[in-house]
Amino acid sequence: QVKLVESGGGLVQAGGSLRLSCAASGNFASINVMGWYRQAPGKQRELVADISRGGRTNYVDSVKGRFTISQDNAKITVYLLMNSLRLEDTAVYYCSAGWITVGNYWGQGTQVTVSS
Repeated sequence: QVKLVESGGGLVQAGGSLRLSCAASGNFASINVMGWYRQAPGKQRELVADISRGGRTNYVDSVKGRFTISQDNAKITVYLLMNSLRLEDTAVYYCSAGWITVGNYWGQGTQVTVSS
């Protein structure tokens, strides 16, 4: 089993920045990809970004150039640096992990609220 614990959410003004962290514990052998999903009120959960152990990254178009996903393989921790935040980035952000793709394991979620 894998446990994921997120931190770093909060309230920020539009144009500001936040950094989310997700620390994994447990059976690291079952993790090859980690990433972040988000779910805004009334919307479906969407994949924001993910990163493989080898460093391959993937971003949803709406965050390209603004968000950066990175990892610390030694600590099995993934980060999401969010710059130039917009009102539409407001959502609950969930850390996720898996072997082929994310989605096997989930964190509890952290709220990100962007205000005008």
